[in-house]
Amino acid sequence: MKRILIRSGKSPFHVASPAEFIHQDLIGTNTGNLIFSDSAHKMLSAPDTEVVSNGIRTNSSPERAAEINEQYDVFVVPLANAFRPTFQASLDRLSTLIEQLTIPVVVFGVGAQAPDDYDTDWLGPMEASVKRFATAVLERSASIGVRGELTANYLKALGFRDIDIIGCPSMFLYGDTFPEIRTAELTADSRIALNLSPNAIPVGDISGIARHAHQNYPHLTYYAQNTVDAELLLWGDTSPESGYTKPFPLQLSHPLLQENKVRMPLDPATWIKELGGYDFAYGTRIHGNVAALLAGTPSVVLTHDSRTLELCRYFDIPHRQLAGLPADTDPRDLYESADFSAMRKGHGERFERIVAFLDRNGLENTYTHGDGGAAFDARMAELELPASMPVWDGSDDGQLRYRFSRLREQLTTADEKTREQARKQAKENKELRAKLAKSEKRAAETTAKLDALAKELAATRKALTAVDRKVTGIDKRLLVRLGPALRRRTRGLSGGGKS
Repeated sequence: MKRILIRSGKSPFHVASPAEFIHQDLIGTNTGNLIFSDSAHKMLSAPDTEVVSNGIRTNSSPERAAEINEQYDVFVVPLANAFRPTFQASLDRLSTLIEQLTIPVVVFGVGAQAPDDYDTDWLGPMEASVKRFATAVLERSASIGVRGELTANYLKALGFRDIDIIGCPSMFLYGDTFPEIRTAELTADSRIALNLSPNAIPVGDISGIARHAHQNYPHLTYYAQNTVDAELLLWGDTSPESGYTKPFPLQLSHPLLQENKVRMPLDPATWIKELGGYDFAYGTRIHGNVAALLAGTPSVVLTHDSRTLELCRYFDIPHRQLAGLPADTDPRDLYESADFSAMRKGHGERFERIVAFLDRNGLENTYTHGDGGAAFDARMAELELPASMPVWDGSDDGQLRYRFSRLREQLTTADEKTREQARKQAKENKELRAKLAKSEKRAAETTAKLDALAKELAATRKALTAVDRKVTGIDKRLLVRLGPALRRRTRGLSGGGKS
């Protein structure tokens, strides 16, 4: 049996509690990561193939590399916008691991992150890391699968040629077919799903867009995606009591959280199922909108950078650029201007491209080599996966033991850190006092030497004065003795001149 190791936060078949998701960061800070990793897992579940999750964190030790070489036949790495400065350290760790592997390494859907004008100049400081990663991968595979044209051109400009544009695996959760997109007539009673990215704040007024939707659509739900959102929903905060609030929904004082209209999806299957109950979805999150489309729900992406725009262009996903979009933009207008025909029409051809990429890299897929994912879906159907997290109301929801335990651990950790800092500070103070004592001793020695030199200089000056006086006295005595003779000699010379 072929064994594939895949980089993913968790196996699709692992049922985790909200506390486990947060404590172990199974989503890699963003639950959107699970959509494309689960889709890749399903796609690779061909006959006589076992797909095993490696986790989201990279252990690049020689021991782990040796273990992977011994136990697996290929290492598959689904990635998103990995070519970005904040991911550079993680990319370097991946490179360190890959450089030690002797098995094939296949990269799915990696992307470069840039502004929506596609200017990649800001990636210059991490160019060496990207080259190192791409070189290591291409030494172990036939090509690298990238998200779109921007990333392909970026890697080609760095000197790499074996690049295949395959988009993101998330769009191929159902293989070569794509769900029918439902039609809807949006009214004030329609159910609207909104998704927002905090890093889109500098690009457009997303807080204003959320406020307008909240005021005009009573059945609006905001789907958050980051670990910090999950922590807020599970732990809460004191912003309602303190009166602290911000326009973006990241405090309990925000109206969307006050009205319990925020959800945090923990698993792609339940996320997609929930979004199937909405009439329309929109926002700046690419995978939040992909999840809606996979549910057959019409969705429009508000693009704010290359990572969202690149995928929308490749898959013909309806989108509007966030920059310059008015805060009072109505979801109805976005829906009525959206055309989903090109997205569905081109899906088959795009699927053939990703299959060709897999074939080129020696990987079979369940859609053309297996049961089309039937066994995978049947196994998923047997699981009781967690629903999206709501705002905690303070009641016993089964997570109290974890909350108290975690608080105790954090307090213990904080106390230990305080003690360690105190020990470290005491050590530093001792070292500083020793250095100060040495400096004071050297200063005293220097002062003594300066005093001695000053005395020596005064004595020298006194001696020089005495010598000067002696020389002056000698000069005067010579003049007294020689003076008369010189005067006579002078008169004699003068008289001789008159004759």
